[in-house]
Amino acid sequence: MTAEFSYLAIDQQGREKRGRLRADNDQAARAKLEKRGLLPVEVGEADTPSLANREIKLFTRAEKFSAKQKVLFTRQLATLIRVSPLEEALRTIARQSEKEEHRRITSHVADRVVEGRRLADAMAAEPQSFDPLYRAMISAGESSGTLGPQLDRLAALLERQAATRGKLLSALAYPAVLTVVAIGVVAALMIAVVPKVVEQFEDVGQQLPLVTRVVIAISDAMANWWWLIALLLAAAIAGFLVALRNEAFRERFDAGLLRVPFLGRLLRDLHAARMARTLATMVESRLPLVEGLRLTRPTIHNRALRAAVVRMEEDIRGGGSLSGAMRRAGLFPPLLLHIAASGESAGQLGPMLGQAADYLEREFDNFTAAALALLEPLIIIIMGAVVATIVLAILLPILQLQSLIGA
Repeated sequence: MTAEFSYLAIDQQGREKRGRLRADNDQAARAKLEKRGLLPVEVGEADTPSLANREIKLFTRAEKFSAKQKVLFTRQLATLIRVSPLEEALRTIARQSEKEEHRRITSHVADRVVEGRRLADAMAAEPQSFDPLYRAMISAGESSGTLGPQLDRLAALLERQAATRGKLLSALAYPAVLTVVAIGVVAALMIAVVPKVVEQFEDVGQQLPLVTRVVIAISDAMANWWWLIALLLAAAIAGFLVALRNEAFRERFDAGLLRVPFLGRLLRDLHAARMARTLATMVESRLPLVEGLRLTRPTIHNRALRAAVVRMEEDIRGGGSLSGAMRRAGLFPPLLLHIAASGESAGQLGPMLGQAADYLEREFDNFTAAALALLEPLIIIIMGAVVATIVLAILLPILQLQSLIGA
């Protein structure tokens, strides 16, 4: 007798799909999903609370783990399941959580485990907190009986990702603040200071120097038409953000970023390190390489590199090697290609990808430090040149008047 099943699955683009289908049993439902090219994450009868009510819950609350909280949860769970049953470990973590929403998330997962669900299926009811990659690795650990070591790998992966993200933000924070301050200082000079000074030159009767006339024209435009400039700037930013929603434009834009000197190398190494680290963890978890690439894809934010990963999946599905697929993509660092080829030939792809990630992360740190050492003085020099030009535009007419008076 057929029954109706609700499902949560992942398509070939790494997106979550929800729906219902009719099948004889759970296994038949999963088989139907796989024939559609979907990777089933959770399948249950349509009246199962965790599936039937999920969409309602997603609209009524937006609770989720932060990156830091997810790392802490994973570390705690990896430690506690070694000395206590899974449901008890989850209850303990829930009691220790400081925030109410975190306690609710953990308690809901524990409730589903008590109902007899696998941990990965229980976490699928909280997609805001546990992404498909996380759940796939948990599922692999449960299937192989190595949930503890798998949680340790996951925690290490999340910590690495958080550290890389923190380094990138800290690297960009100071130049960004310095640029904003510089723009603010120049705007204040042009709008508030220059108009007051140039009033003194209105009755001179002599033609002002070219640089002074240019600065006065810019100052008048900024003082009188600042609202139009702000409106045009806002419209340009809004138009750009709308254009980024178009996948074709976004892919071309991201591909262009990879060709920008310095910035392109920074982005390429950062994403390559992230992909190598995530893929190494997936391979060591005994997940198929194609499935590992599919689940790794959402962690890559550059659309050009993500499209390259899609092509890599197709190459490997056709019988190609990972290193060969990377080489044909043409967007990954040569070192990563060489290490991947060495790992494949030695049967040590996972550890070798981990070493490649270590090297690329060190290169990222060194390159970021060197780039900042050049960027900070460059911003100061540009700001100094602009301010010096404004000061020169003010001083030249004064010197000109002194010359006329002296004559």
